[in-house]
Amino acid sequence: MEFTLQHQSNDSNARAGMITTAHGQIFTPIFMPVGTAGSVKGVHVKELDEDIRTQIILGNTYHLYLRPGISIIEQAGGLHKFNGWSKPILTDSGGFQVFSLGDIRKLSEEGVKFQSHIDGSYHVFTPENAIDIQRSIGADIIMAFDECTPGDSNYDYAKKSLGLTQRWLERCVKQFNSTQPLYGYSQSLFPIVQGCVYPDLRQNAAHHVTQFDCDGYAIGGLAVGEKEEVMYSMIEVVNEILPQNKPRYLMGVGTPINLLEAIDRGVDMFDCVMPTRNGRNGMLFTRKGVINIRNKKWEADFTPVDPDGTSYVDLAYSRAYLRHLIISKEMLGAQIASIHNLAFYLWLVNEAREQILKGNFKAWKNEMIHQLKVRL
Repeated sequence: MEFTLQHQSNDSNARAGMITTAHGQIFTPIFMPVGTAGSVKGVHVKELDEDIRTQIILGNTYHLYLRPGISIIEQAGGLHKFNGWSKPILTDSGGFQVFSLGDIRKLSEEGVKFQSHIDGSYHVFTPENAIDIQRSIGADIIMAFDECTPGDSNYDYAKKSLGLTQRWLERCVKQFNSTQPLYGYSQSLFPIVQGCVYPDLRQNAAHHVTQFDCDGYAIGGLAVGEKEEVMYSMIEVVNEILPQNKPRYLMGVGTPINLLEAIDRGVDMFDCVMPTRNGRNGMLFTRKGVINIRNKKWEADFTPVDPDGTSYVDLAYSRAYLRHLIISKEMLGAQIASIHNLAFYLWLVNEAREQILKGNFKAWKNEMIHQLKVRL
């Protein structure tokens, strides 16, 4: 994998770059639709590619490991061939999902023993097999196995957790370096910076990951309960240390405003379930503000979903029709809303890139954030 920093904003830390992988190029800043179980919920590969203009999707190690299982994915020739997506894929290591299981997982120095949410069967994730599983899935970018520290953790727990994550990272790197890709193309390992909401722990974590000289770095453990101002502060602390010539990935974030604020602070890559999850529940993001399509005010509104929209669904369907579908719990309603929101997110990061290249990002961002706060 190669990363080229193409332009740095004059009045902020916003960057425009290009990541080159075996499955194609990714122009940053970029948003990655979440395909947890190997598919983006309710959206065909053709729509992801042509209508939403997706450059990279995300899959999840935990879910794919449990179902369909690694053997099936290997027999298919990797996730790209299994799901028909020919562009880049990134996989989360499963750490966040395992730690969100609460009482049905047990943490140790070796790894995590957990029960499947599907059938209650017991499994173990270690730094070593988390790498091996991601080798089998075949993503272009794979993540180190870490403990995602809750946002309300006290200092002592956060420090202890970070130490475990750092020891696990050393084992991940060793396993990654001692194994080979399975499908004839290279993979890149991204360490994850943890440290909760404590600046000194975040600085420690950022310095620690950079010693491994990986192809990119992720910032984890944010948007997990802390205030937005704290999240932005932690991003600033970390990005002062992470190298300029490597991509920076903010995991699991967030709202359109979160994306713009993080881009302003030097983040390049994002993923979040919000556009599809919120879309299925009737919340639409538009250039003029946010729409709750379930509201009665849209019942007889026959204007397009978003007259200034970014995908074919915006002009093909009216607000009244989409409201009818969502209220009626028709599957098509969730599909249209998901495509719309994903297309909006991809438009937003692409427009941010264009504004960075033009030298106008800061002014555009401030105006866009004001508009995004509007409830239509």
